[in-house]
Amino acid sequence: MALEFEELTGKIIGAAIEVHRQLGPGFIESIYENALVYELRKRGLKVEQQVEVPITYDGNVEVGKHRLDLLVEGEIVIDLKAVSELLDVHFAIVKSQLRAARRKHGLLLNFAKVKLETKRVIAE
Repeated sequence: MALEFEELTGKIIGAAIEVHRQLGPGFIESIYENALVYELRKRGLKVEQQVEVPITYDGNVEVGKHRLDLLVEGEIVIDLKAVSELLDVHFAIVKSQLRAARRKHGLLLNFAKVKLETKRVIAE
């Protein structure tokens, strides 16, 4: 991930670790999402939750909307999971979200593991 967002992503991951430390694995994604929003805001970060982004086809035809779990500081797309294993499709989804939101940096966070799983995703 670009150094310009290294400090920001570090803050986000630190907040996610705190949420995982307090809640542990075993809950649905929305529980972690709400707790992470609280923790990020407590740390002074701007967080938008369930952000709708238009999906366009053929350059300009809107074919629907997609919701991002979180957008932090207007730059970092966060996709939260509570799954036994992260699959290639999860990374593909974040890359599509980044393209749709016209952002370059994302984090994929999996709270279902004993240790929080964090993956950085960069748009191509």
